[in-house]
Amino acid sequence: MGCVGKTTIMKHIHNDLLKQQRFKWVIWVTISKEFNVMKVQDDIAGALKLREDLAIEGNKLRRAAILSEMLKKVGKHVLILDDMWDKVSLEEVGISKPSGSNGCKLVLTTRSEHVCKYMGCKVIKVKPLSKEEALILFLNKVGPNIVQSPTIISTLKLVVKECASLPLTIVVVAGTMKGEYNPRIWKNALKDLKERIGKVEEVEADVIECLKFSFDHLKDEKVKACFLYCALYPEDFEIHKAEQIECWIDEIFIDEMDTRQEIEDKGLSILKRLEDNCLLENITTEFGLPAIKIHDAVREMALSITRMNPRHMIQAGLQLEELSEKEQWSPDIKKVSLMYNSISEISIDVLSTKCQLLTTLLLQNNPIKKIAYSFFTNMPSLSVLNLSYTEIKSLPNSISKLKNLTTLLLCFCFELRDLPCLSMLQELKKLDLCQTKIEEVLEGMDMLIKLRYIDLQM
Repeated sequence: MGCVGKTTIMKHIHNDLLKQQRFKWVIWVTISKEFNVMKVQDDIAGALKLREDLAIEGNKLRRAAILSEMLKKVGKHVLILDDMWDKVSLEEVGISKPSGSNGCKLVLTTRSEHVCKYMGCKVIKVKPLSKEEALILFLNKVGPNIVQSPTIISTLKLVVKECASLPLTIVVVAGTMKGEYNPRIWKNALKDLKERIGKVEEVEADVIECLKFSFDHLKDEKVKACFLYCALYPEDFEIHKAEQIECWIDEIFIDEMDTRQEIEDKGLSILKRLEDNCLLENITTEFGLPAIKIHDAVREMALSITRMNPRHMIQAGLQLEELSEKEQWSPDIKKVSLMYNSISEISIDVLSTKCQLLTTLLLQNNPIKKIAYSFFTNMPSLSVLNLSYTEIKSLPNSISKLKNLTTLLLCFCFELRDLPCLSMLQELKKLDLCQTKIEEVLEGMDMLIKLRYIDLQM
């Protein structure tokens, strides 16, 4: 079942294997719900420090053959496939079936016993914690000072019981209550949890309600908005902290301050608060950069909140080749995330609905080459537009109608040579044209009286 600790157990095994050095390579790959063969191939090659050898090949079959040879050459290894939602053809990816002769091992985590059996794995079920283990984990996370309060401990044990012996909910709820010494607040928290869980019947719905308890206790609406923004990224995505803070600044989730340093410090303090509440996980990328990650169950909780009014449309990293259907572009949508897909063109008839509330449109990391002229005409409130890492050569003139646009991100659009006149974009504060082919000063630049940030690095 979800949130029972499968990934955490595998992380311990992974780290132990690295210490023991019994295998030359211990490779960790997160699969996620939307399986992408090429991403899995890239992740394995990246773990072997051979990503560039695979990057030049675009054909899946040839990539599988190259990866298979790579794995043969590295010798004895363990491959851990985390969070598998469906059966996977090892041959399609380029993974040789483990055997006694090649000395390789394959381990996977999944919620589906059917997947385990299809993959020929020995099934090991991970059960919820015992009552004693659940209490020990909660006490460990909530802090020693609270344990010493006899007026709280009896209520605390009942709070633990509501967490259904699932490590994730225990850790998140404990993180929320850490440093709270008022017995009446503990009793109120217990009442709140009971009421939330009493409304639903399924175990997974119980989990979502426990996680929402932590979200609601953030109190500060801007901190809540910062957290929900993390759900705009694809599942299991590693979000660089500096990038996330930059996005929060663009969205005006962080109040104006005297210096840039103070604003960034405020962003770091928000990240720390969300990490302390166990809503975000603090990680380091393979390149040593500080980053965050959101657990898939926590992300699902965030998505359930963003489906309400005003609504978010989040379809990031789903391998979409076309923009979402017209029906999904409802007038109450506030933020749209279509980043990390395979959309190459935005046609003229895609958007007929007037998205009066839409403020944020994220289209970065798509191979977009062309955008229809009228696409932006029905977005009068759009303030943040991200088209970075696309293959766009020029933008339609309708972008000039975005009078409320404050942030226009076009970095690493290597084919971009020109932009329409910018004189009407009176609210524009940030313009990123880093690594584009624009070589001349843009028409209307002198009219951008609120512009504070511009990047023209070639």
